[in-house]
Amino acid sequence: MKINQAQVLAEVEAVFARYEAALTSNDVAVLDELFWRSPHVLRYGGGENLYGYAEIQAFRAARPAAGLARTVTRSSITTFGDDMATANIEFIRAGNDKIGRQSQTWVRLAEGWRIVAAHVSAIDVPKEA
Repeated sequence: MKINQAQVLAEVEAVFARYEAALTSNDVAVLDELFWRSPHVLRYGGGENLYGYAEIQAFRAARPAAGLARTVTRSSITTFGDDMATANIEFIRAGNDKIGRQSQTWVRLAEGWRIVAAHVSAIDVPKEA
């Protein structure tokens, strides 16, 4: 299996950038498009566990559009072969004393790259010694 083939990595970086832009601008149509339309997809959020596309879609439709801007401080995208990748970031939001973490598993399906599993969590900013 080839890891981080240039073409595959570029594809995943592009679709991930599209996801990030949609997330921070609350483009629900694009967010819905990029999740796998399956009862098997899941998203663990900061305060919710969502199982299946219908639950994720309902969450997105009801989520407030304010306060979504964030700054990505670290990212790691790794592809495995031609059809699977992980995307992980750390981020911060203005006025928040937490470090956000987001993990996604992407798979190339017939309809294109889709998120099949996602997890969002936060930790306290480490105190300086």
